[in-house]
Amino acid sequence: MNVIIADDLRKTYKTYKKTSGLFRRETELVRAVDGVSFAVEEGAVCGLLGPNGAGKSTTVKMLCGALFPSGGRLEVMGYSPARDRKRYVAHIGAVFGQKTQLWWNLPAIDSFELLETIYDIPVDTYKKNLGTFTEMLEIDKFMKTPVRQLSLGQRMRVEIAASLLHNPDIIYLDEPTIGLDTIAKERIRAFIEEINRLTKVTVILTTHDMQDVEQLCQRLLVINKGKIIVDDQLSKVVALYDREATLKVRFATDPGELNLPEAARLSKQEGNERTITERTILFDKSKIPAMDLLNLLSQNRAIQDFSLNNTEIEEIIKVIYGA
Repeated sequence: MNVIIADDLRKTYKTYKKTSGLFRRETELVRAVDGVSFAVEEGAVCGLLGPNGAGKSTTVKMLCGALFPSGGRLEVMGYSPARDRKRYVAHIGAVFGQKTQLWWNLPAIDSFELLETIYDIPVDTYKKNLGTFTEMLEIDKFMKTPVRQLSLGQRMRVEIAASLLHNPDIIYLDEPTIGLDTIAKERIRAFIEEINRLTKVTVILTTHDMQDVEQLCQRLLVINKGKIIVDDQLSKVVALYDREATLKVRFATDPGELNLPEAARLSKQEGNERTITERTILFDKSKIPAMDLLNLLSQNRAIQDFSLNNTEIEEIIKVIYGA
């Protein structure tokens, strides 16, 4: 069942241009979101990606109900987010990496209790969720510390817990791991993954961290210049764009000149990045299988070791942005 339906969704802003006259102003319409259409199934983890200024933040704000669309249709769980905002917000949670929903000078636990009242969460549900999130996110040690004294990693963990206290059907996560160290990122990713598995909450994730995408997202929506340019399963996107692979080979002796096929080329390496017996080869997997390339390289040469690596998701996204 689709919980989010966007059809020809548009958002246009009016801006003013500088002119030569002192009292003259010319207006210009900017299409931040330009005819976007997509649907998201219940329980999905969907990555909404795009370069800065692509329109993804505007799209998320319309999904949250913070902005009215200029045109098109947007329906989330049967609600029009902006028009039905009071009823709608009871069904969603939101975490924005650069903003807080917690009271800055209060301990996190006080903010949680205020949210319990605001959302009218049943006592049993509140206690159960609080206990679960406290254990999974390991936040018990600083729940009585004022939010302003928390580190960024600690604050993001309590922000995510707060957004889920009322058992929302959808959670919007905008850059939830931005600025965090590796350990904090892994803890938050593992929590999101587990909560989605346990509760089937639908997750809409915007991020520039490609490890977030690889670990969490089943589906990708890539937006650029206000338009959706990719809408597909992550595995299919990788299969479509991940054509080039890297083969690193160590020969027993200097292999000399390699007569490579057109689908393969030597990587440009300088200085001490390789020894005299090592070569790094980039090749198009759609045109020549790795084993065929290895068999070709091993003719009249002894191979001691090799490693094969696919293109990283970050490089694939760069290719998509440039499409």
